[in-house]
Amino acid sequence: MFSEEGYQMSSPDLIETARELVGPSRGILAADESSGTMNKRLEAVGVEANADTRREFREVVITTPDLGKWISGIILFDETIRAQLPDGTPFADVSKRAGVIPGIKVDTGAKALAGSPDEKVTEGLDGLRERLAEYREMGARFAKWRAVITIGDQIPSEQCLHANAHALARYAALCQEQGIVPIVEPEVLMDGDHSIERCDEVTTAMLRRTFAELVGQQVMLEGMVLKPNMVLSGKDAARQADVSEVAEATIACLRRCVPAAVPGIAFLSGGQSDDVATEHLDAMNRRGPHPWELSFSYGRGLLAAGLSEWVGKTENVDAAHKVLAHRAYCTAMARQGRYSPEMAQQEPVSESV
Repeated sequence: MFSEEGYQMSSPDLIETARELVGPSRGILAADESSGTMNKRLEAVGVEANADTRREFREVVITTPDLGKWISGIILFDETIRAQLPDGTPFADVSKRAGVIPGIKVDTGAKALAGSPDEKVTEGLDGLRERLAEYREMGARFAKWRAVITIGDQIPSEQCLHANAHALARYAALCQEQGIVPIVEPEVLMDGDHSIERCDEVTTAMLRRTFAELVGQQVMLEGMVLKPNMVLSGKDAARQADVSEVAEATIACLRRCVPAAVPGIAFLSGGQSDDVATEHLDAMNRRGPHPWELSFSYGRGLLAAGLSEWVGKTENVDAAHKVLAHRAYCTAMARQGRYSPEMAQQEPVSESV
């Protein structure tokens, strides 16, 4: 366990931050795309991709008026947490002033797993303690590490589940040592033609392995956030489970696997469309109360529409802000189980949720 002194010093702040991240009415914005991924998204909307345009779009996102009404935390990439507004204000400070907790992606990506090249293991533990200390000084109060699990013929293997769960747990322990809340993200990919039942089986196995490793590494569950996939049919499956089936299967899986000590679950969208990811979240929250808060940590599901509106033009910033706020509002309403598809066609309300 933590030493008594360290536990007393770190646990209240960790618990408070974790609860704030998944508190009622709001969710997490995942703006942590790597430079390469961000370049592809810029190019897809006709914007020349370089360090300046990456910074400019991220500035559009982080300066969205009233962002803190709908968003509790924002996950940044290394390049972004080091960025500044033209007046020299660090992005992390802009975020904090808006009432949004700044966080940081700390893994260095998924690489081929030795002995099983069709599977991945996430890297980045080397030097992580020192990097976390630096990010803490820069204002980060939480971090994220993503593991990716592929469903296919004879996979995932036990080797893959163990390697990724162990890395997630070691990362989480290092975060808490540095006074940073870990977001633990074991993502079972929706790529493939598997059934929702097969996704349930693999998600259950990965979550059980992950929590066994977290306990083994003495991670304080009250001071972390889980970021899992929803239990879905593979995107190429002949039969696609409907919203009700996804909600029921996901809740049942989480109840089997996630201790009630965890303050909240912030779902990833995982390649779902904006509207479908929002509908799934809404359906699960309508089935509450649950042992943990059910929130969101969406990236493309919140940012894609704003990027398409902005397309690199200064005169489009206000319109992009409006679209970003609207998408965040809709998702925050789903966070409360109060979303309807008609909201996607309406203007965001002015009052706080």
